[in-house]
Amino acid sequence: MPTGLVALGAFIAVIIVWNVAFKRNMGEAMLLGLLVTAAFAGADAPGALLAGLRGALDEEVLYAALAFVFMAYVVDRTGLIHRLLAILNSLVGRVRGGPALVDTAGSAVMGALSGSNSGNTAATGAFTGPWMVRTGWTPERSATVLAGNGGLGAALPPSASMVIMIGFAGSMVTTGEVYLALLCAGLYQVAWRVLLVFYFVHRDRIPRVADEELRPLRQVLREGRSALLIVLGALVPIAITVGPAAEFLSAANRLGGSVEDISILTWIPVLVTALALLVGRRELPRGARAWGTWITAAMPRFTSIGALLFFAVAASEVLSGLGLAEDIDALLAGFHLNQYVVTVLVGVLIAVVAGPLSSTATLTAVGQVSLLTLVSVGVDPVLAVTAILVFASTEGASPPASGSIFVAAGLTGARPERTFLPLIVYYMLPIMLIGCLVAWGVLPVLT
Repeated sequence: MPTGLVALGAFIAVIIVWNVAFKRNMGEAMLLGLLVTAAFAGADAPGALLAGLRGALDEEVLYAALAFVFMAYVVDRTGLIHRLLAILNSLVGRVRGGPALVDTAGSAVMGALSGSNSGNTAATGAFTGPWMVRTGWTPERSATVLAGNGGLGAALPPSASMVIMIGFAGSMVTTGEVYLALLCAGLYQVAWRVLLVFYFVHRDRIPRVADEELRPLRQVLREGRSALLIVLGALVPIAITVGPAAEFLSAANRLGGSVEDISILTWIPVLVTALALLVGRRELPRGARAWGTWITAAMPRFTSIGALLFFAVAASEVLSGLGLAEDIDALLAGFHLNQYVVTVLVGVLIAVVAGPLSSTATLTAVGQVSLLTLVSVGVDPVLAVTAILVFASTEGASPPASGSIFVAAGLTGARPERTFLPLIVYYMLPIMLIGCLVAWGVLPVLT
């Protein structure tokens, strides 16, 4: 009996039923899924559960994800994201469809910083959504663009989804390889979204923004150019660990092997947070009581993502102990499918699961089995991880339960159900195609 596969099916079913049918939070669903998964170990269930929990505590991904949560909170509360959007507005506001282009670029920036799809939609859409409606976009089209762009939270590195998949891949990939590959795949997604904006502008005859609503670039740069410094928090760790700079620093009599010990998963959120606190210091609280209130406001974010990831990683450890990898190999051996068919099937599976779940929860549930499946049919591990992350980024465009859809509808006054078909046609299916082309090696990526 394929105990690992049956346990995985039960894990996914429990998560979906508890979260979607009973409307309970994802942290509870993950805990219940972990307990059900451990039960498949039979008499060894307590030991399997304890081993899973201990294994989760040893995973860097857990602590890195919490660091990203705090980073996103600091960037938001210091107002830096609004300064960046103002600069983007000044640059492209004079172009027809400028608000949608600003939302696309802003979603890419915010997505790279936060890694959250629904949070991405809310952060950028709060500014661009009403702006789009005021400048001739219909509420439904505006909501479609906002929700579709929200997927960039998982499409661009770094993100909690990327952290989870790197943990699943283990020694098969390096963080730098996945980071560069996902960055390239994310840029393909950004390019597609820009093309869509121009298509919508032409089809819906959208006018340009009135001159009185635009601020001079020199003025917004003078007021907000310091916000651009936080980008260095992501660029510096990458530059010194990947490429020519890493080779130079690793040479004898310099840093030697110390460069290999630098974890960009840890240092990106640390540096971005430090720069955000420095640049946005005027927006920080004053006094111990104000700081206490400021920190307390961040706690719900920690408890949600912390519980979700801890129980998720623990469940992954349990599934590994139940022989999930062996079960997958045995199952695939009987089908003899080529990598093209398997890639499409994996993409459909992830996109379907991402409908009711977040990209993080989706990859927690099916990320490991998807990775092992793709690798078993000859897909390069780095390309497999990248393609899976692209598939999961359809979360924002996956009706009917995607949080991004309802956030976007609320910001624009649209009816959510009227965005379902456009999201599937314009975002979900093309993004799945991008993921397949990456896995097949048709779309080149850096590694």
